Amino acid sequence: MENISDITLLDTNSLSVFGQKINKYFNPDKDLSFFLAKKEKTEYIYNVVYLEGNPMTYPEVETLLDGITVGGHKISDELQVLNQNKSVEFLFNAVRNNEFKLDKETLCKLNGLVSFEESLAWGKFRTANIKIGGTDYLPPESDKLDSIFLDGLTKINQISHPVIKAIAFFGFLCRNQFFWDGNKRTARLAANGILLSNGYFIFNIKSKDKQIFNETMIDFYNTGDYKKLIGFFTDYYIKQNLLNAKISPNE
Repeated sequence: MENISDITLLDTNSLSVFGQKINKYFNPDKDLSFFLAKKEKTEYIYNVVYLEGNPMTYPEVETLLDGITVGGHKISDELQVLNQNKSVEFLFNAVRNNEFKLDKETLCKLNGLVSFEESLAWGKFRTANIKIGGTDYLPPESDKLDSIFLDGLTKINQISHPVIKAIAFFGFLCRNQFFWDGNKRTARLAANGILLSNGYFIFNIKSKDKQIFNETMIDFYNTGDYKKLIGFFTDYYIKQNLLNAKISPNE
């Protein structure tokens, strides 16, 4: 079997309709998007760890990020929050300094912060095969990951609209499971690197949407339908960020 990613089968021309939908509501503004991302950092981190099953409440996450220890939780729960905070700060600095790149090195740095001491190894592609709970779909064999990443990245870079590109990259990273752990968290950060670098609001999956998010991802793992995934998250992104939009929808 040829070592290519399933995303190479995606017709990028068919994605223009999603880009047009985004353009109806949003104009890129790097200063505004970055300001709001920093302001929403605690909420973003809370949402991320909640989706991972972390039992810490929003006030507890906020307190921990303020540097105050929170009692009654496992060390691993606190570590997950602190790791996420470090990875977000790394991303912000990379975007601020125009250093964010879509490459393996940047991705591994993000994962190294996200899953520090949480997985078998962090900050490097996995070296064995893994399974995903809730689906019979099996991610690619580990010895194919490098070629799949390069081929998939070539396809990703053919997508012109930053929001659609970010969503596609998120799906690509999640379905191929390049790391031992923290794949969805790493993928969300990478997607937000694309968005912030291009002046768009961040992609923040809310805690209240955990069930629909999990159902959407399981369906995506089972089907590999990138277009369906991009369509769902395009609509989700619009609804999530509409209050921040600087322009009104075109009639």
